[in-house]
Amino acid sequence: MTADEQEVERFREQCRRQMARPIEERIKYGFYRIYRPVMDDAPWRSFESMQAYRDWCEANLPEYLGYKRPKSASTSADSSAARKKL
Repeated sequence: MTADEQEVERFREQCRRQMARPIEERIKYGFYRIYRPVMDDAPWRSFESMQAYRDWCEANLPEYLGYKRPKSASTSADSSAARKKL
């Protein structure tokens, strides 16, 4: 058996062990909490509009969290033309 095949077999065995656990245990260990800067610093936030929320995200959140608008937003006509070229 090659190293890759051994790795695949170990992965499959791990999956079998996980599936043998009760569902409550799988859910418990299947998720993890991660701190998100700024987002987790307040118990809740509310905004008057979606635009206010988007503006707040732009001004306050790190880009790597994925809550910011794309840097180059193209119009729907531009994106349709680009898809047709593909």
